[in-house]
Amino acid sequence: MQEAPNTFDMPLSGLKDRDAWLDKVAELADEDGYVQRLGARHAAIFIEDKKTLLVTFETHQSIMVSSRDAQPLGWEMAKALGWSHLCLVSDGDTWFRDKAVYGYFDRLVDDGFFEDFDQVIFYGAGSCGYAAAAFSVAAPGAKVIALSPQATLDPRMAGWDDRYRHMRRTDFNDRYGYAPDMLDAADEAFVIYDPENDLDAMHAALFARSNVTLFRMRFLGPDLETALMRLRILFRILAQVSADKLNRAALARLFRARRADGGYQFTLLQRLKADARPYLVVLLARKVLEQRNARPFRRALDAAVAAAQENGTRLPPPVPGAGQAQGGDD
Repeated sequence: MQEAPNTFDMPLSGLKDRDAWLDKVAELADEDGYVQRLGARHAAIFIEDKKTLLVTFETHQSIMVSSRDAQPLGWEMAKALGWSHLCLVSDGDTWFRDKAVYGYFDRLVDDGFFEDFDQVIFYGAGSCGYAAAAFSVAAPGAKVIALSPQATLDPRMAGWDDRYRHMRRTDFNDRYGYAPDMLDAADEAFVIYDPENDLDAMHAALFARSNVTLFRMRFLGPDLETALMRLRILFRILAQVSADKLNRAALARLFRARRADGGYQFTLLQRLKADARPYLVVLLARKVLEQRNARPFRRALDAAVAAAQENGTRLPPPVPGAGQAQGGDD
């Protein structure tokens, strides 16, 4: 007898219309969970499995772009580890500031929903990272991973953030409002951000709490979630927080994966060139050229050497016997 297919295995690609996509998800989740629409711009998707619950906040648009099968990010993690998954989906960046969403979490609390699980993990990035922190208060003792979250968009507290002017009339002071305060009930939270983005760093500083670890991942750019997926460490972060093994040292070890990442290397190269650091440009370019042939790094190395010779600037000595990768240019 053939085993019934797992809900997490079913592709949802080809359904760009949000309503059609939600209808298909509801059809797949029928036996294992449910889909509940929450007003015009939000929905909750629940798939039940084991006693660890992953709660993710995602936008429909990001799901369509980042997943080949148009599946919520949490499905891959839930499938791999047998976790249950609750996905809150928004149509665009809404920060989930909607009374229908508040009411949904109120009902979960009243029904003792989170108490049915041994462990609850909240996750989100950007506007969804804000929501992960803000709504984690509904499950005291939860763990939270938030990538580059905003603390609030209330102009009285964050008027310096001019990226989201269209949200300034949205109320961030009513229920589930100021995200850092909502983390007080969490067992532990990790706020991960790129300090090269000044506004993200300013928001991160507002999350400083005794139960919050602030961790900087420099030169990964504004889309930290995509970068961590490219480095293949996002799911490892979630797995380690579940196993009570995530801390600052563990994050530092995982972040070493950046050393072989082309995106990180190129961003670092641009920064060193802008700062006129030929010594470091040479060190970086040599290291990358040992890994692979890369035209921008070859040009940067030649330019740094030529400029140093012209200006009499000291450069690092050549490494005897150091080879360079062979093959085509990147």
